[in-house]
Amino acid sequence: MQEEIRRLDAEGVAGRQIARRLGVSRDSVVKYTGQTDYSPTPPIVRRRPGGSVVAGFTDVIDGWLEEDRARPRKQRHTAKRVFDRLVAERGYPGSYSPVQRHVKAWRAAHRTGGDGFLELAWDPGAAQVDFGQADVILDGARARLHMLVVTFPFSNARYAQGYQGETAECVCHGLRTVFEHVGFVPRELVFDNATGIGRRRGQEVTESALFAAFKLHYRCRARYCNPYSGNEKGSVENAVGFLRRNLMVPEPEAAGLAGLNRMLLARCDRLGEADHWRKHQPVRVLFARDKAAGLALPGARFDPVRYEARTADKTGTVRIDGVAYTAGPAYSLRRVTVGLRHDRVQILDENARPAVTLPRVFGAHADTVLDPSVLLPALARKPGAWSESPVRRHVTDPVRDWLDRASPRDRRDGLAVLDLATRSAGFACAIQAADTILARGHTPHADTVGMLARRLAAGVEPDPGAADLTIYDRLGRQATTEQVPA
Repeated sequence: MQEEIRRLDAEGVAGRQIARRLGVSRDSVVKYTGQTDYSPTPPIVRRRPGGSVVAGFTDVIDGWLEEDRARPRKQRHTAKRVFDRLVAERGYPGSYSPVQRHVKAWRAAHRTGGDGFLELAWDPGAAQVDFGQADVILDGARARLHMLVVTFPFSNARYAQGYQGETAECVCHGLRTVFEHVGFVPRELVFDNATGIGRRRGQEVTESALFAAFKLHYRCRARYCNPYSGNEKGSVENAVGFLRRNLMVPEPEAAGLAGLNRMLLARCDRLGEADHWRKHQPVRVLFARDKAAGLALPGARFDPVRYEARTADKTGTVRIDGVAYTAGPAYSLRRVTVGLRHDRVQILDENARPAVTLPRVFGAHADTVLDPSVLLPALARKPGAWSESPVRRHVTDPVRDWLDRASPRDRRDGLAVLDLATRSAGFACAIQAADTILARGHTPHADTVGMLARRLAAGVEPDPGAADLTIYDRLGRQATTEQVPA
């Protein structure tokens, strides 16, 4: 219609006649014939005006937001907090939406050139490291693990390992596992806020002694992101979410943490067959350039262990990160050394000789972590403590009932029998041997329990249901044949 109006106008037709011929108003004819410039113009977003109710509170809101500029980022007003304060302190009668729109518009108008994000270009041979959380099924039970994610931003290769915590021991063990799996060491490791391997105070990061030794061992360097600069660590944060969605749905099932981590490495390798989202080359091809730019693995394998000195209490127990571990009464009030690894705690005596190795526990744990075998010698000397001893929870029901019913002297002898068998074959085999003997209707003695426990430990105990008794029938027939005269 506009084209027809302007065409007729160009031919000299009067405006009144154009309106009559085309059936439009004279005002429309005047509007389109009078427009001189039809060049495109940038669109202007017409924002919905704020409600009249919030109009009287805009100066208060602007003042609060202006004061926020001098506060830490994590202690500034959100739109919800502004709304709550207006209601509580100023008697604001309106709804949340106008307040939210005003706060959003104010922040957009006051954004500076330094705000926002930058796109980073990563060279081959660098890696980013961070933690995320995911649920898995370990040994049939659901568990929430801390997933150490290592990503190589140049190639977009990603690897994950699961741990019970985020300590320096976990970080170093996970990095060592990934390095050995891929066959090289990244020249630079970029961390988010020194998680697990150090402490940040302002712009200074103090690394743990273990991670400092780790860097020296592998000859790599570390850099730490600004906690507020998400673009500096966007690759690894995206990788955490990507691996959680692609490897953890549904929850992976494995027999133990080591089995899960082997499964994760294999699945991450298969992801390398896909093309890079922007470079349109297979990730494994780009990853070869990462490897070429990296460092060679050292000849010696790094042991991610942290040693701390402790004095055991009167029961031979030490506390590590709020969890009690016992070396046994033999170490009462002695100075010991504790070796902390990602999965176990090793207690050593004054001469650095191993005393006991226990599983490491993370988080709150009310019970003392112990190896029942270290308490048996003391129980054999003090059998009256059997009823309240934590060892009682670690034996089978038949063995527990046998010791519960025994007289003090018989209980002492029974505990001595278990102690002697444990020294030669281990606690589990000693208890299994005693359980087997009780099931056959006999009383466990030192010779029988010790012999059976050693056979169980060696894996040579025959299946009692597999005995072939027909041999006696054959022997009987053979003897009868020999007695018949020729």
